[in-house]
Amino acid sequence: MIGVAVCTAALIIVLSVFNGLETLLHSLYSNFDPEIKIEATIGKSFEMTPDLLTQINAVEGVDIVTEVIQDYVYVKYRDANTILTMKGVSQNFLDQHRIDNAIVTGELKLTQNEIDYAIIGRGIQYALSIVPGEDMYAMQIHYIKEPKAGSIDINKIYRKQNILAGSVFAIEQNYDENYIIVPLSFASELLNYDDKRTSLELKINDQADINQVIGDLRKKLGEEYLIQDRFEQQADLYKLLKLEKLFVFIAVAFILLVGSINIFFSLSMLAIDKKKDIAILYALGFKDRLIKNIFLFEGSIIGIGGAILGVVLGASVCLAQQTFGFVSMGTTSTVMSEYPVDLQVMDLLYITITIIVITFTVSYRPAKMATKYQQPGLL
Repeated sequence: MIGVAVCTAALIIVLSVFNGLETLLHSLYSNFDPEIKIEATIGKSFEMTPDLLTQINAVEGVDIVTEVIQDYVYVKYRDANTILTMKGVSQNFLDQHRIDNAIVTGELKLTQNEIDYAIIGRGIQYALSIVPGEDMYAMQIHYIKEPKAGSIDINKIYRKQNILAGSVFAIEQNYDENYIIVPLSFASELLNYDDKRTSLELKINDQADINQVIGDLRKKLGEEYLIQDRFEQQADLYKLLKLEKLFVFIAVAFILLVGSINIFFSLSMLAIDKKKDIAILYALGFKDRLIKNIFLFEGSIIGIGGAILGVVLGASVCLAQQTFGFVSMGTTSTVMSEYPVDLQVMDLLYITITIIVITFTVSYRPAKMATKYQQPGLL
């Protein structure tokens, strides 16, 4: 029983940690990823027309439509340089309030007194040694363009514009080290996109059903546009996390199966030890099915008793971690100081079903063996 309890508790704790990591990732990415993202199904960009904007705004539930131009650029600041992803956004991006709580330095702004400002990741700030609000030095943003055939003038290979760093955000390492956010007009001029956009980012009303909004958008816009929610935008990451969780579940379930072998041996020894009693029960008129059920019930008591004890132990550890956070990640550079856990009822249900199946499996053979001791000659 103790072995089953320990394995059950371990399974609950491990699955809860995976749930916590998934919840943490979703909360982190929700600061940067929009509720709904619209991209072209084919090609890198699409034409942004007033008619398209009218169709999107006409969908019930859509609150804000932010236009986006995104591409790789070469950034130089004083003696430092790097390759980054530049994300140009329309001014209403700030009205979505997605990164308000992520600003760690400077003032959140894109334009002030007709001067453009960039919002940069903390990793970029460290890499380039940028001081937000420093007007003496600006970031030089370079974008490679197609040179004319036979041209050897280096100045015709790329476009260059300068912009000041206004604030710094800290969300997640991948974003902090690779993204800068600039005004849409700045990105459009640098990349020569005119009315082209790489994506649209939508914020919906709090009362709206996101699945309903996405369904209406797909009906209106057709197959020319790819419409995704936050989970679909990070589909590969969430699939990988769920796959890891599945394999961990299978691995620990096998450990639980090994831990339940003691039930098999206990019931086998019990059947051998109780041969005389079994024969007496047969003499009293008991049938094979009833004898078999007695041993199956004995195995169920051991297995389910251990499972209940394990569920209580595992759930207690998870709830204690959620409340007090006594298990630390061991580093101060993470977004959380303690391991995230999320105890879910469905996990407890799956674990309970698994234990019932394992218990029945390991108990069946000894129960079947007990039905052999029915003849007086076997006493």
